[in-house]
Amino acid sequence: MNDFLWQAFVTLLVVIDPFAVVPVYIGLTHKKSPDKRRRIAQKSCFIGLVLLLAFAFLGDQLLNALNISEPAFRIAGGFLLLLASIEMVMGKTVGLRASTGDEEAEKHEDVSVFPLAIPLLAGPGALTSIVILMRQAQARSFLTSLAVSLLAVLVLGITYISFRLSDRIMKVLGLTGTNVLTRVFGIILAALAIQNMITGVIAVLRAV
Repeated sequence: MNDFLWQAFVTLLVVIDPFAVVPVYIGLTHKKSPDKRRRIAQKSCFIGLVLLLAFAFLGDQLLNALNISEPAFRIAGGFLLLLASIEMVMGKTVGLRASTGDEEAEKHEDVSVFPLAIPLLAGPGALTSIVILMRQAQARSFLTSLAVSLLAVLVLGITYISFRLSDRIMKVLGLTGTNVLTRVFGIILAALAIQNMITGVIAVLRAV
């Protein structure tokens, strides 16, 4: 059981990758106030955790009922990531900004939901992984299933701490440094998005 739980923890840590998401978080929030950034960190991690736990216990039935395959999940997630990466590189919102004033535009730019919670924290890889892990855990015991869900809580806790520590990184880099990093990591995120879509397409072709 210990070996399985360790494997589950490493799997969730790698697929969610809290430390790799930090540059994206910095790029999307560096112009916001510290209080706003804290609330974004809390909200994105909470939503990500809720989605992970929901898929842990209901995801298997949901995907089967809707007849949604893992490759389709990956392609959709990759497309959403690509939109987020374009916004980071170009420094503008892609099709999300309203034209009815700053307050309304702010509502449409809730980065805590998209792209942080979905699809960066609770993306196709993470949701699929936790469904598979829960299948294996349920075959062992209820306590193992509970332990896997607690591991998801732990990984999202690590993610939140990483987000909060990003304040110190921003102070060191300054505005110019964070603007440069935003563009650089936006390009990397675009490559990751394309890779997700390629992986999904290859899986579809192999299944044909």
